[in-house]
Amino acid sequence: MKRRSWSEDPVQIVKIDTPYITLGQLLKVLDVIQTGGQAKWFLAEHVVKVNGEEEERRGRKIYPQDIVEIDGLEPVRVVAD
Repeated sequence: MKRRSWSEDPVQIVKIDTPYITLGQLLKVLDVIQTGGQAKWFLAEHVVKVNGEEEERRGRKIYPQDIVEIDGLEPVRVVAD
């Protein structure tokens, strides 16, 4: 998985080479959390939206073209590599 931000686009791009990534895995890729065990706590304490809907499940599957919004960070679009 690669992470890249485009300065002309306010959305951060995360490339995945699998059909999906779980929300917990995405939080680790983004360096929002250090371990998978922290995902449950983070999601209980912070507002995270997937395609505009609040999400609290760390196992939520994020597919290419999904948009994830995390309080304090620019939105993230997942794309296929």
